[in-house]
Amino acid sequence: MQYTSQQQENTDHQPQGHGISFRQAFFTWLKISLLSFGGPAAQIALMHKVLVEEKRWISEERFLHALNYCMLLPGPEAQQLAIYLGWLMHRTLGGVVAGVLFILPGALVVLALSILYAGYQQLSIVAALFYGIKAAVLAIVIVAVIRIGQKVLKNYFMYATAACSFIGIYIFSLPFPLIIITAALVGFFGGKISARNFEIIRAKTSANNTDVLPSAALDRALYHAENGSFMQHTQPSLRRCVKVICCTTVLWLGPLLALSLFLGTDNVYTDEATFFSKMAVVTFGGAYAVLAYVAQQAVGVFGWLNPGEMLDGLAMAETTPGPLIMVVQFVGFMGAFRNPGMLDPMLAGSLGALVTTWVTFVPCFLWIFLGAPYVEALRGNQYFSAALSTITAAIVGVILNLALWFSLHVLFAQTQTLQLLGLDISLPIWSSLDFPALCIAACSLIAMQKFKLSMLKALAISASVGVILFYLG
Repeated sequence: MQYTSQQQENTDHQPQGHGISFRQAFFTWLKISLLSFGGPAAQIALMHKVLVEEKRWISEERFLHALNYCMLLPGPEAQQLAIYLGWLMHRTLGGVVAGVLFILPGALVVLALSILYAGYQQLSIVAALFYGIKAAVLAIVIVAVIRIGQKVLKNYFMYATAACSFIGIYIFSLPFPLIIITAALVGFFGGKISARNFEIIRAKTSANNTDVLPSAALDRALYHAENGSFMQHTQPSLRRCVKVICCTTVLWLGPLLALSLFLGTDNVYTDEATFFSKMAVVTFGGAYAVLAYVAQQAVGVFGWLNPGEMLDGLAMAETTPGPLIMVVQFVGFMGAFRNPGMLDPMLAGSLGALVTTWVTFVPCFLWIFLGAPYVEALRGNQYFSAALSTITAAIVGVILNLALWFSLHVLFAQTQTLQLLGLDISLPIWSSLDFPALCIAACSLIAMQKFKLSMLKALAISASVGVILFYLG
């Protein structure tokens, strides 16, 4: 069967070999994007419900297979899963549409909230709302530590990895990328020595009998791919690899180069583009894992935020659709808002938010479009699984550091720095403890962890209680 370029591009309205039209997929991805609240676990569950259970476009095994790929990559795994599945159904255009729609509603809402926050932060009602929300966000981060820890801390090796990670980032202020790279190397070589102790997270393999025709639409197309069907776009090729690298690299790093050439290297836009481009490469483990490092740099190095404002940004991301890493858009907005140069502060903030969002999410398309045809070879590989397990254990320590960092700024009005052996260690001043905030955080933690209260409900209740307590004084 001759496979022409015209056939390859025919994705606009006609159903493909799987019978799923581009129009159907577009409105399905739009629906998912508008309902993608609650973080990556909830977003992945939503995609599973819609695509696997309701639409029956993809099988359980194929869905988990794609998810395992995305878990190995830096960046928001839920968005990458959407890009992967969109690409699988309708090639590059399908992946672009799925990925853009996944973040677009949240990006617009966070931008609007950032403008309101910057312009009306001094209003008492805004301060009152965020008083309770900050405490609830602290509880959410602690819940993340507990749940990820239960998943991966299965032996002394994993506990030791998490402990070393926490000590490294909290006591010695080691860079987050160094911790991730070290954990990956330890896991990779540790898996060679003792796979039983390091291969905690194992890739799930399909139980399907290849002689039985699958029931899901995409899997039927994959089943017939060797017969020259539309699924040939999933086959790896050097030419395609080079094209993907060139196109996505220009889109990703082109704006950074342009900013450096026209504005120089000493301006807030170039700083944001450079910093968040680096973050896009090392954001393994989701938003919580990298937020402590981002917060430390944004507050202590660049001066883009005040200490408590990172929690406000996280609260925005928690209560809007899309990936939690969208909090970096708030950081980019506030950084440029406070360093506007010759521009109006609101316009400068909006440009900073755009630059930050662009360099954060464009790499996700590179990882999927480049790696998806090749990453099949990683499935079930014990050394990569061991590396992933150790990275995840290290992330537990990083998120614990984030929880401690948030605690110091939410629960205490004042902190002090202990200088020990040339190290600066932040400690609370216990007399400045904010007891009402502690009560809100504790009640939110118990409600979510023990009684399984949803995150959005916990945030709403905490905000209401915070307003009451704030005005009662």
